[in-house]
Amino acid sequence: MKISRIAGTLLLAAIIVVGCKKKEEHNLPTVNLNTEEVNEGDSTVYGECVDAAMNSIAVLTNNGDTIEYTYDSSEGDADVQGGVFMGDKMAIIGVIGQEENTARKVINITSLLGRWASLDKNFEIKDGGVVESSVTAESNPYTSWKIFNGKLILSKDTFDVLSLGPDSLYLENDKGIFAYKRQVEP
Repeated sequence: MKISRIAGTLLLAAIIVVGCKKKEEHNLPTVNLNTEEVNEGDSTVYGECVDAAMNSIAVLTNNGDTIEYTYDSSEGDADVQGGVFMGDKMAIIGVIGQEENTARKVINITSLLGRWASLDKNFEIKDGGVVESSVTAESNPYTSWKIFNGKLILSKDTFDVLSLGPDSLYLENDKGIFAYKRQVEP
């Protein structure tokens, strides 16, 4: 009995070691970007959040690939704007590595959508790249938006997303920092 018990334990240990070995050798998925959906030169990966942890996020890309990223926190906190929630649309700037993918910037597109207002602007960011202005007298209203290499482009203006919260949006470009407050639907 003791010999069969020892043999069973050794067999189980061998299976675990082989299973772990295979997991170590598993390659990360290849990212196949659909050039029709992505602007040329844009390194952003777009997808839906399917899993999130304190130090990582997994997204189902628009092409059907699942990619897991760890947050690049070598310089402090990771640059995650708008939160990370299951089912939300995400834009991720990162590095696809041999052993690990690293996210440098994460923008929650679902959190970005909605009505935003400042002293001189009042607009709604809509799904599909459309921006509608609520002020008819506004000079140079925003009419379109997209994320390109981790930057938010509103019509012709390019911004870094400094902060995106549930009720506030802070954008920065060479002209300064712009603060917006989320407007609740009437």
